[in-house]
Amino acid sequence: MSITKLSSAMVLALALTGLALGGCASGGRKQARAQVQAGALGVNSFLWRATLDTLSFMPLASADPYGGVVITDWYTNPEKPDERFKATIYILDTRLRADGLNVSVFKQIRNAGGQWVDNPVAGQTETDIENAILTRARQLRLSTL
Repeated sequence: MSITKLSSAMVLALALTGLALGGCASGGRKQARAQVQAGALGVNSFLWRATLDTLSFMPLASADPYGGVVITDWYTNPEKPDERFKATIYILDTRLRADGLNVSVFKQIRNAGGQWVDNPVAGQTETDIENAILTRARQLRLSTL
């Protein structure tokens, strides 16, 4: 086979490979576009909105809708100025499920010297906040049906 025929065969093979790969890449791009259009958030939107609604009385330190993390700043109840709380909520799933949510609550109490000292939170507190968020998420979902 001459060099010209070999080169032509290689160009044709490369062109066909490029067309085949181009079709795959295009399909991949279409899938990626469909996923982005299907939901702008990286987590369940009902859980996300319910978390923000439920903790709206606390100041937000950070909220990442793509990673599904909400971190509040310290909140002090005006009726108990020597006690403050902070919460971190992780939304772990794109589906509205009870196990797609993890709540951590931190508590500090001001000691006699005026310094904040970590203190354990009642075990039911985290569960109560999770239940409140899940209840609100279900309400939001039902309102869209």
